[in-house]
Amino acid sequence: MNNQVIAIVGLGYVGLPLAVAFSKKGFDVIGFDINTERIQELQQHTDNTLEVSQQELQEASSILYTDAIDELKKATIYIVTVPTPITNQKLPNLNPLRSASESVGSVLKKGDIVIYESTVFPGCTEEFCAPILEKVSKLTYNEDFYCGYSPERINPGDKKHRIDTIVKVTSGSTPEIATVVDALYGQIITAGTFKVSSIKVAEAAKVIENSQRDINIAFVNELALIFGKLDIDTHEVLEAAGTKWNFLPFTPGLVGGHCIGVDPYYLAQKAQEIGHHPEIILAGRRINDSMSEYVATEVLKLMVQKEIAIKDAKILMLGITFKENCPDIRNTKAVDLYQFFKSFHMNVDIYDPWASVEELQKEYGIDIKNELEANVTYDVIVNVVAHKEFLDLDLATLKKNKSIVYDVKGNLDRNSVDKRL
Repeated sequence: MNNQVIAIVGLGYVGLPLAVAFSKKGFDVIGFDINTERIQELQQHTDNTLEVSQQELQEASSILYTDAIDELKKATIYIVTVPTPITNQKLPNLNPLRSASESVGSVLKKGDIVIYESTVFPGCTEEFCAPILEKVSKLTYNEDFYCGYSPERINPGDKKHRIDTIVKVTSGSTPEIATVVDALYGQIITAGTFKVSSIKVAEAAKVIENSQRDINIAFVNELALIFGKLDIDTHEVLEAAGTKWNFLPFTPGLVGGHCIGVDPYYLAQKAQEIGHHPEIILAGRRINDSMSEYVATEVLKLMVQKEIAIKDAKILMLGITFKENCPDIRNTKAVDLYQFFKSFHMNVDIYDPWASVEELQKEYGIDIKNELEANVTYDVIVNVVAHKEFLDLDLATLKKNKSIVYDVKGNLDRNSVDKRL
């Protein structure tokens, strides 16, 4: 099967590791992305997502990185790994998927297979993507070309669970194609594959993975709201409950990112289309989306208690990425927290050694620091993201005589903070 030419459409957190994995197994790989800067960066063996090392990119030097659609004509298998975000109204935004399908459709040939990895609602591949491929290519689905779906399971920043060590769910538009897709991924996934009976099953499996996690985090976030009113330390409660063998280890916090904070809306929208109101899913989303405002309110209450003037107060946010030890800023709820503080006319500094200064300015219009300034002290310090570097900070040198330290993540020394979420 290594005589197949594979085109990876979208070279972000999902697509690039996939392209490298196939290249390592001897496949001819075309890496396509509409971002010319991203293509130039990869041609220089540099990945600003930090998912793939420079050495790995050098070893996979046979990959053709391009932003030219015509180069895709050489491929026989297309794997689409573009993002599937939501709109401001929290509805599925299928524009990247539409654009990618149109691009693939323009070069599709008889016998080709198009595999989607982007997280979608059940039915999206065959009800939305396949018709676009048909319309643009003038070919007939399941006669001239075929589709597959194999949901991505990339965990940004995780160096233990890599693409080859995570079981891969696979599916195809016919039983025969399902077998081909499964065998294809079987060549790069050492953890094994799990072939399901239909594309819809594979789509549903992916979207509930993140919805389940979102709901579990919403539960502990609601516990934090309750225990906060009872003046009980939520993390201590969770540590105590965690001594039971089957207690699930979730912790409260801000839920952002391109998966957990987004994917449940895809399932919720599809549920509503078929006449079902998804109460638990949407309730979980409401709770998690409200946590930035809750944290900001708790900080303001502490400031009032310590008689720290709110207006013009100097505040330091530790972290702006959506999760720890990772440069990913997509849908980060730390930005919401920043905006709340700014709305009270506070002077906010953000220190994040992982985030890109340029990307934060471009995406959110926010200036951050990759290093702390010497001899600068703050009225308020908020530990937002559990970056490993923050564990080594001497908070005492950053505090004024009358200061507050609020720990959103609960990973700092309990004796060094005024309150934890």
